[in-house]
Amino acid sequence: MLRWIVGIFAFVMFIAGSLMVFGVLGRSGDTAMAAAIPDPLPAEAAADAIRTLPVIPEIEEPPAADPLTKEQKRFNRVDKNKDEQISLSELVHPRRNRFANLDLDQDGQLSFEEWAITTIEKFEGADSDSNGILSRTEYATTAPKPRKPKPACSC
Repeated sequence: MLRWIVGIFAFVMFIAGSLMVFGVLGRSGDTAMAAAIPDPLPAEAAADAIRTLPVIPEIEEPPAADPLTKEQKRFNRVDKNKDEQISLSELVHPRRNRFANLDLDQDGQLSFEEWAITTIEKFEGADSDSNGILSRTEYATTAPKPRKPKPACSC
């Protein structure tokens, strides 16, 4: 029984507090609202108040954009020795490592078998009976693995 009385009392206090916060209770017309508004400052006091405000430093200029164009940046990436000229060796340099990986016998020449090594290895791996021909079931094992879907945005 005591719990019921305390619960009802708490509920009534909650409602009364909510009404006071939202201004329904305790308001005596417009006079309470007018009393809460301060009087405006005289002109001299306002000028003094403005002079005493802290000085805000000027905001620096935002950083300037890179003056180089997209084509100039691309040229600079290829020009490794920075002599403002691109030689053939500088232009093909990124391809040298890929070529060296494919040139299995390191003779400086790329044969068709060396170039197609991954495809040949895939074929030999799928040819389970080693007869040099892929059946439908053997060919089905060469299908690319499905990619994992990108995770959905968690925002």
